[in-house]
Amino acid sequence: MKIAALQMVSTANVNHNLATARRLAGEAAALGARLVALPEYFCLMGHKEHDKLRHAEALGEGPIQKTLADIAKENEVWVVGGTLPLRCNDASKVLNACCVYAPDGTLATRYDKLHLFRFDNGKESYDEGAVLQAGQSAVTLDIQIDGQPLRIGFSICYDLRFPELYRAMMSPPCDLICVPAAFTHTTGQAHWELLLRARAVENQCHVIAPAQAGLHENGRRTWGHSMVIDPWGDVLAMLAEGEGVVLAEVSPSRTADVRQQLPALNHRRF
Repeated sequence: MKIAALQMVSTANVNHNLATARRLAGEAAALGARLVALPEYFCLMGHKEHDKLRHAEALGEGPIQKTLADIAKENEVWVVGGTLPLRCNDASKVLNACCVYAPDGTLATRYDKLHLFRFDNGKESYDEGAVLQAGQSAVTLDIQIDGQPLRIGFSICYDLRFPELYRAMMSPPCDLICVPAAFTHTTGQAHWELLLRARAVENQCHVIAPAQAGLHENGRRTWGHSMVIDPWGDVLAMLAEGEGVVLAEVSPSRTADVRQQLPALNHRRF
């Protein structure tokens, strides 16, 4: 089955970003993708962190969620909706939520980012906890694409640095891990591919990682390098910078072969 990571350079204009997401998803579907995944903050890269509060939606309502549902239904594809700001019980914060839609446009599941990024190297600083409320639990989803079962585990950006989250999603093992992200250029250059390939190898599954990729109008620079990785750690497809579609073939038989040849998941002790 073909899957696609959609790479974006999102702006502070939500309508513009939604139109870009719709266009890229249509291109991916035309190429045969049955699942498309958007990057973190695909709908908004604001000038200030608190811009997320202004555009936050209630679950099941609002133009961002409607667009994601429409993309899924129009293209008859599974949509991993990057992240969007969802209202929570704290009016001063939002959830950074990944909403997943089935090909009929219905909401299949939702994952709220667990680990909140904080970084300060003296030149650039970020503190997601100032605006975001952390999620509570790991999320997996069992689906079928063209009659083939696919178990998917969800994570977001900074989650990538916490392997225990991925282990929590591996009973039973996932076939695909999704990592929508907006890695900074600094941290991405150092660790992005390294961590993605490690998660694929240690969990012996495919990884799809759609990312923000370039210089944004708010001055932030994201690393990009959206990619799809196989269970042996091989990069199947990648795009360094700029918007585009990263398309790859995911083979369940490849996963089975790797796990049979090297049954590491069966050798776990913890």
